[in-house]
Amino acid sequence: MQLIDWIILIVTISSIVWYGVYKSRGSKNVQDFIKGGNDAQWWTIGLSVMATQASAITFLSTPGQAFNDGMGFVQFYFGLPIAIVIICIVFIPIYHRLKVYTAYEYLESRFDQKTRVLTALLFLIQRGLAAGLTIFAPAIILSAVLGWDLTTLTLLIGVLVIIYTVSGGTKAVSVTHKQQMAVILTGMIATFFIILYYLPENITFTKALEIAGSEGKMNVLDFSFDFNNRYTFWSGIIGGTFLSLSYFGTDQSQVQRYLSGRSVRESQLGMIFNGFLKVPLQFFILLVGVMVFVFYQFNDTPLNFNPAATEAVLNSDYAQQYEDLMITHRELQEQKQKLTLNYADKLDNISETENQQFKDQLSALTNKEFENREKAKMFIDAAKTNAESNDKDYVFIHFILNNLPRGAIGLLLAVILCAAMSSTASELNALASTTTMDIYRRNIKEDKDENHYLKASKWFTLMWGALAIIFASVADLFDNLIQLVNIIGSIFYGNVLGIFLLAFFIKFVKSNAVFISAIITQIIVIAVYFFDILPYLWLNVLGCLLVISIALLLQMTRIQPKNA
Repeated sequence: MQLIDWIILIVTISSIVWYGVYKSRGSKNVQDFIKGGNDAQWWTIGLSVMATQASAITFLSTPGQAFNDGMGFVQFYFGLPIAIVIICIVFIPIYHRLKVYTAYEYLESRFDQKTRVLTALLFLIQRGLAAGLTIFAPAIILSAVLGWDLTTLTLLIGVLVIIYTVSGGTKAVSVTHKQQMAVILTGMIATFFIILYYLPENITFTKALEIAGSEGKMNVLDFSFDFNNRYTFWSGIIGGTFLSLSYFGTDQSQVQRYLSGRSVRESQLGMIFNGFLKVPLQFFILLVGVMVFVFYQFNDTPLNFNPAATEAVLNSDYAQQYEDLMITHRELQEQKQKLTLNYADKLDNISETENQQFKDQLSALTNKEFENREKAKMFIDAAKTNAESNDKDYVFIHFILNNLPRGAIGLLLAVILCAAMSSTASELNALASTTTMDIYRRNIKEDKDENHYLKASKWFTLMWGALAIIFASVADLFDNLIQLVNIIGSIFYGNVLGIFLLAFFIKFVKSNAVFISAIITQIIVIAVYFFDILPYLWLNVLGCLLVISIALLLQMTRIQPKNA
């Protein structure tokens, strides 16, 4: 990185932190801290909801997901607009009418205290884990840039976010989200056009799509019912709807964004704004990843995108074997580049037979390249270093650091760090609010004033920030960070959504039946995931239907007191 990149990065991040602290200084009471004074307008709500979901993982991991697997991941979001409409009609009016601080507060008035506490705890577990991952993702970036260890960077990023979240609560989170989203959108659009500019002169955008399509990267829709395929049209429409309903309708990190609205209408407009823009935004981010893939069809790639892993294995007993793989990798790259350039030259007038021949030849080379990369990962793991051999989440950051012009690198790093700050701040704010209002305030026996709960909210923000830093310090890249976040959510979300649907629509079901069914359901869903019975998106459907079915069965068999 050049000096100009550091200046852009530092000025952007520090300005946003200062602005958040300045605009939200002096929260007078717990309502100001948790609900931001209920004065947010619809565009603030919409951008805040979007920024909360658009973590660093989105901008770090999603392009890597597209680079490896193509555009099919966008099907994951197909259920989101359906869920938004339901939330606007059902959830938002109820929450505003009851003037609740958290989503789980409603469950006590409908059922009882233990159901409220159980649901709050389910949220705290899954969102606490996810908060750690949103800190871990940008630590990967700075690790690649600075060469620092991940633990130090995790601590640095976590402390930075904690400062303005503790200072200003919900208002600090919301007001900074607008600036963060502006930086994010500017950076991603700039990157897209820079990639197109860097492609060979005769490679137009249309030809780039053709090249990506020749390797299956443009296969957006999959209408199969194959449970071995995680992302299909049906899993997106059905599983995605259930996941989005639970995330936007019952997850306090999102509910808190629209509870800060000045009216029901402002909250609804903000959510609809998010619903209209979210799918195109994700499609565009995936498309950026696909364009990175096309770029690397004409440019050299490393055998493994994680520079720390490469350095570690080259300093191990497996250095010679790894260097042999690097030679083979370069040879395969040269063959693919020649083949792809030849294909691009003929694209304007190519026969179906020649097109199929190219795809067959390219497929054979791609398979050999994949096998070579897998062998490289085996040597990295065998070297028993702390470096991560799974490099999917390093693809985009490698492109940024090695190919973007001066100034643009700093902007893109600011994009990813802004996304990390926005998402992590929302999560810490929501975790603190739920702990204060649903656990601490509800179970404390002494009467305390508002100032006491304001201080408690800040201390709980600090506590959850520390726990998120600790979890991030021991986190693993898993298969892909964005998948891991969604897997964690899917294990818990269906159960929580089912509890809320029972509360809203099935009035004869009472508290004991819901409480027992929620515990049974959670055990079953965890077992289904660990035995790999269903793709994770379907866990949302399973959890929701299970908790409703078991609660209905328990209530109708009257194994509990009639009024319980």
